[in-house]
Amino acid sequence: MSRPDDTAPSASSEQDRLLVEAALAGRQSAYQEIVDKYRGALTRHIQRMVRATDEIDDLVQECFIKAFSALDSYSTDYAFSTWLYKIATNHTIDFLRRKRLATFSIDRPIQTKDGEVDYELPDTTYRPDRHIVEDQRKELIQAAIDSLPEKYHRVIVMRHQQEKSYEEIAAELDLPLGTVKAHIFRARALLYKYLKDKRETL
Repeated sequence: MSRPDDTAPSASSEQDRLLVEAALAGRQSAYQEIVDKYRGALTRHIQRMVRATDEIDDLVQECFIKAFSALDSYSTDYAFSTWLYKIATNHTIDFLRRKRLATFSIDRPIQTKDGEVDYELPDTTYRPDRHIVEDQRKELIQAAIDSLPEKYHRVIVMRHQQEKSYEEIAAELDLPLGTVKAHIFRARALLYKYLKDKRETL
């Protein structure tokens, strides 16, 4: 008597495999179906790691963009959800590390048993041409933003240069909140692709 195949993929895994195949074949709606399926779970996953709730929507979008950019490297030997969560975990950890570095004060004295000692940070990254490289990087990013279609350009400027919330952008443009999030998601994907293609000049 034959026994069930314990390694047979679940219905969810099979759905993921078909969606990934469709996305790689160029069907844009497949990407949205993946986002719709995993947005809630990915949001909860990141919420367990990040306390700043205003950062979570951005992190979720960035994780999907990273995943879609690396989709051709995904192996069906592993569950898609596991692969996606790993990307989300690594991206969120990187975000938290950057956050800690940005908020670490080198001006605050260190308390020791002998009193206070000023923290001295040696500059091991000094490069005479650093400001030139930074200027080139800013110009490239601005060129990427300027290349966006108008509906994506305005929301990315409002979100990242004017630092408005999703809700503020929706109210100002008189658009549904979901549309604003979708436009920002698409804008980021286009920016990521533009900068990835130009990365050799960074």
